[in-house]
Amino acid sequence: MSQLPRKAGDQSGDVVAYERAASSTTLLVSDGIGHGIKAHIAAQMCVSRILELLRQGYSLRKAFNRLVTTMNEARGTDLPYAVFTVARILNDGVTTVLSYEMPPPVFVTSRYAQVLPQRTVTMEEELIGEANCHLAPGDGILIVSDGITQAGLGMGLHSGWTIEGTSQFVNDCVTGRIPARQISGCVLDKARQLWKKGLGDDCTAVLALCRPGRTVNILTGPPADPRTDAETVRRFMMMDGAKAVVGGTTAKIVAKCLGTQLLMETNPQSTLAPPRSHIDGIDLVTEGAVTLNQVYNILDEDSGRFDEESGVTQLHEMLTSADRVNVLIGSALNPATSDISFRQKGILTRHAILPLIAEKLRSAGKLVIVERI
Repeated sequence: MSQLPRKAGDQSGDVVAYERAASSTTLLVSDGIGHGIKAHIAAQMCVSRILELLRQGYSLRKAFNRLVTTMNEARGTDLPYAVFTVARILNDGVTTVLSYEMPPPVFVTSRYAQVLPQRTVTMEEELIGEANCHLAPGDGILIVSDGITQAGLGMGLHSGWTIEGTSQFVNDCVTGRIPARQISGCVLDKARQLWKKGLGDDCTAVLALCRPGRTVNILTGPPADPRTDAETVRRFMMMDGAKAVVGGTTAKIVAKCLGTQLLMETNPQSTLAPPRSHIDGIDLVTEGAVTLNQVYNILDEDSGRFDEESGVTQLHEMLTSADRVNVLIGSALNPATSDISFRQKGILTRHAILPLIAEKLRSAGKLVIVERI
């Protein structure tokens, strides 16, 4: 994403948000009327409302419809007013883009870019643009605010840059072998040039790229019923993605069910983090509560600051690089973590620390699914 407010130092009136679910990713771009903090609040309220409706189980179209109704009522009044685009990208690449008073999206591939054809539908007496496509790995959807498409308006361009001009520029970027992740920045830089002396509006360009997701699976804590150990381990091993076993007792169960050895790290580098273990077929095996607490403490840190490698830093890398984190947490009680020494050291149990880790990961835009076993 690339974004600039109309005036340097002001709050942008454009707001971008996205949210991952088990079956899809939703991207929202909202443009509040006017500029500055008032426009930002209007756009933020719009984005928050749509996301909340979707979390409550509303369909994409129904949530979109509710917001259009609200904006129609706010138009021409002192109530917060914003226009917006919502893109829903399913895991198989099927994509729907709904636009209310916003420029059409641009479809971007590794070979070309073009404006996505929209069909016009009537919703709450308003004309809504709807576009559909299928994204393969490497393809993307570019969404821009009208600060981009109106760039140069009255400064040599009679109709501004337009979405067609933007699309042609992106097409030139693609054929010029400019990396896809740099395209939104290039679009913003070009719009800034076209505005010449100063931006005429808030400018936002967002390119959502489709790629294979990175999944991390964590098994931590014994199942409530020991009779399900073998089935739990079998299921865990069949899950796609990297695998981490977090917890000494859990590691023993996994090794036993797999019929393999559990080997302790012989020369650990870290004097702070618990030593790692090794089980064939598992990417990381480490201790439980202490490791999880330490990971939580450094989850927001840049990995470049780490002086040593350990199970904590390895789990940090796995979590921060993942798009989806599946956690199987055992419900069996662990007498070790109920020891008073854990309380004295400020070490939370896995059942207390994992929700905090999940909250941080979700705030970073990751999909986290926690299942108690």
